[in-house]
Amino acid sequence: MEKQEKTRYKLAESVKECMKTTSVDKITVKDIVEGAGLARQTFYRCFLDKYDLINWYFDRLVLACFKEIGVSHTVEESLTQKLRFIRDERAFFMGAFRSEDHNSVKEHDFRLILGFYQDLIMKKTGKAPNEDIRFLLEMYCQGSVYMTAKWILGGMEEEPGRMARKLVEAMPAKLEQVFQELGLM
Repeated sequence: MEKQEKTRYKLAESVKECMKTTSVDKITVKDIVEGAGLARQTFYRCFLDKYDLINWYFDRLVLACFKEIGVSHTVEESLTQKLRFIRDERAFFMGAFRSEDHNSVKEHDFRLILGFYQDLIMKKTGKAPNEDIRFLLEMYCQGSVYMTAKWILGGMEEEPGRMARKLVEAMPAKLEQVFQELGLM
């Protein structure tokens, strides 16, 4: 692992520690760098702000499971894996999903999964999803993130596999049909 990557993980560990006692919106860059034993300018060489750090860490935790959709995993299997990662990193995600900032992990998750599904459809079909499918994708991704946040903030009592199944079952029929045809289900 390169030096900057190690520094990023050190900052992520520090923000995770801060999130155990302080809401994300009240954590400062000063808190993060002091916890990591680093200089403020080191933080800004790696990240734009604390939300950029949180979103970067979120990506590291969940992107790997989505890369396998349509390759060796179904959407449900990848969602289950994502929800397990979230549960394993409970303190981080509970803190991250409480934030209502416009750069919050909820917004980031929505943009990430929407872009991921659009790119996957493009890769599998050779063309961008049509307007109707884009609408359904946006609605589904928004609802999926909302229900994931509700699950997280509600204490994650439902097993990840069951929650993933519910998220897949909530998919609009027309979108489900597209996913079936592309071998994603």
